[in-house]
Amino acid sequence: MRKFTRLSALAAPILRENVDTDVIIPIDRLVGNSSRGKLGPWCLAALRYLPDGRENPEFILNREPYRAAQILITGPNFGCGSSREGAVWALEEMGIRCVIGSSFGDIFFNNCFQNGLLPVVLDRQTVESLAREVEASQGAGRVEVDLEAMTVTSPAGRRYAFAVEPKRREALLEGLDEIGMTLRRAADIAAFQARDRQARPWVYEL
Repeated sequence: MRKFTRLSALAAPILRENVDTDVIIPIDRLVGNSSRGKLGPWCLAALRYLPDGRENPEFILNREPYRAAQILITGPNFGCGSSREGAVWALEEMGIRCVIGSSFGDIFFNNCFQNGLLPVVLDRQTVESLAREVEASQGAGRVEVDLEAMTVTSPAGRRYAFAVEPKRREALLEGLDEIGMTLRRAADIAAFQARDRQARPWVYEL
């Protein structure tokens, strides 16, 4: 899993409410011949493409310079719907490293942390203000997300604090998934097992 420490990047506002995981990645792209590593072109396909398959020129990620956006500023309840982890994979494969919104689908939120994509929760008024500022900059400004300081800095320099659970923050800063975090504590686990073997030897009898 990639580390996430600090990101200064172009942000793209997509303030639609209730963008669900089927909009983020259609289920038919997760079965059959489609697999991880091939999902990026189909991320947000319902919004990116017209019925005839051409790009929708009105969609922000189809316009320069937003094609290179690494941060999404999202509407409420982004990532709601099914539990498919492929929604996070697709966003990552499209180049997204951080999503900023007022709320997210619970399972999507958890899956982000498992895959190195940082979900930042700010209040709705702040999210909308940040989106307006980004739009006003017309792609000239950058948004900085600093996980070490737990702050978001707008193109005009306004700084907003956010919160992340300490263990999740540590995992992202170190680039470790749950297994990696557990292995970091292998010595402590072994020491506990040694003490427990002395205290309860019958538990370890085969």
